[in-house]
Amino acid sequence: MDIYEKINELYDRRREVELGGGDEKIDKQHAKGKLTARERINLLVDEGTFVELNPFIEHRSTDFGLDKVKGPGDGVVTGYGKVHGRPIYLFSQDFTVFGGALGEMHAKKIAHVMDLAAKNGAPFIGLNDSGGARIQEGVVSLDGYGHIFYRNSIYSGVIPQISVIMGPCAGGAVYSPAITDFVFMVDGTSQMFITGPKVIETVTGEKITSEDLGGSKVHNAISGAAHFRNKSEEETLEAVRTLLSYLPSSNEEKPPRLEVDAEDDYRSKLTDIIPFDAIRPYDVRVVIEEIVDSGSFLEVHKEFAKNIVVGLARIKGEVVGLVCNQPKYMAGGLDIDSSDKAARFIRFCDSFNIPLITFEDVTGFFPGIKQEHGGIIRHGAKILYAYSEATVPKMTVILRKAYGGAYVALNSKSIGADLVFAWPNAEIAVMGPQGAANIIFAREIENSENPEEVRAQKIDEYREKFANPYVAASRGMVDDVIDPRETRIKLIQGLEMMRNKKESRPAKKHGNIPL
Repeated sequence: MDIYEKINELYDRRREVELGGGDEKIDKQHAKGKLTARERINLLVDEGTFVELNPFIEHRSTDFGLDKVKGPGDGVVTGYGKVHGRPIYLFSQDFTVFGGALGEMHAKKIAHVMDLAAKNGAPFIGLNDSGGARIQEGVVSLDGYGHIFYRNSIYSGVIPQISVIMGPCAGGAVYSPAITDFVFMVDGTSQMFITGPKVIETVTGEKITSEDLGGSKVHNAISGAAHFRNKSEEETLEAVRTLLSYLPSSNEEKPPRLEVDAEDDYRSKLTDIIPFDAIRPYDVRVVIEEIVDSGSFLEVHKEFAKNIVVGLARIKGEVVGLVCNQPKYMAGGLDIDSSDKAARFIRFCDSFNIPLITFEDVTGFFPGIKQEHGGIIRHGAKILYAYSEATVPKMTVILRKAYGGAYVALNSKSIGADLVFAWPNAEIAVMGPQGAANIIFAREIENSENPEEVRAQKIDEYREKFANPYVAASRGMVDDVIDPRETRIKLIQGLEMMRNKKESRPAKKHGNIPL
């Protein structure tokens, strides 16, 4: 046998690996509306850039007849490529081989490429389509999951980690995505759950479909376990590419800046967007779109905890993270879910050098027995902790209301904001003028001949004396009261001034965030 025969053998073996479980199983995958592992990779990375690693790895199990079953690549494709010209590392589970189930060597391939991603400071993407642990391999498969979970954890905040759920993801398999920074799901074909519908019915008697238990809408809108959902795999993978365009490759870099065309940063429409009446709702996303670069706002967790809006955007080409009260829902008050949502996003931005901007219009923490018993104290404290811990540039714009403990929690000067601006109509106080007047002047109102008239007078008196932004500005809690139309200009100036900001924290192993 000469060298050319050896080379031909090499290509034959490669073709066998690339065929995965064979044409019949590939056809079944397509019939479900799903792409193959390699088709997904080709859509994700820049054309011609993918380099596969460990293609010839196979399982070494002999129990339950596995010694007679070949598993090309052991059910997962791993390697590296480029997205927008920048390196990424990835795995893509192959449902046509063992149903994508994770075994010893499958896990070893994933762990190896995760280590490479961390060593080289590049994002790590997991394309998940798996039946879970490979039962035939027993506890070895569980050990494999442990190695992956460990790397998800220790590389958290070191490199961006993104999970894309493109099929079933059950049992222990869901915990790897749960540790990563962002989770994408596909409508109709992806699910996540710890215990499936059959187990639940057996144990509790409850009947539910896989989609209703752990589908994309459930985890995007109800549980908050996923951040994005799209109608197809093609749309989902394009959305991953879009997200990566906002992120640095690692915690040692800053996000990529774009050169933008010169434009008028004075935004005259801002005075018309927010109602002067403090109790009338509006959509804060309209404010966002008017201030950030056109079309640059990428909302995260769009369907979950809608009373707060978080996402990535660009201002004059520079990536920023936005945390904004949404008066359209629950008057913009903070509850358990919105506290978790905001705190997690704040910590992500701080990990990866993304400046934080807060648009504040908050009535307070949401009242009620359900919230108190559910732990609003513990959950609300996460926002305080996240902002206080963050060392990236931090700016706040008080658009209208900033009441009570929620004012302090939402990046006030006292917990480390670098710059705080307020619009001239802003009300900054312990509570709203109505509530405060009813408490402070209760006896005077009650004993008057015309209680309603006196109440209205006292509300105006309190608003004028305590709730306007100039009181806070006179104490240095607000850096400047600004014309709303100059908001974008002020933020651009702030970002430029703080581009080289450095701030340290006391030496410690790590803090103890109130989880």
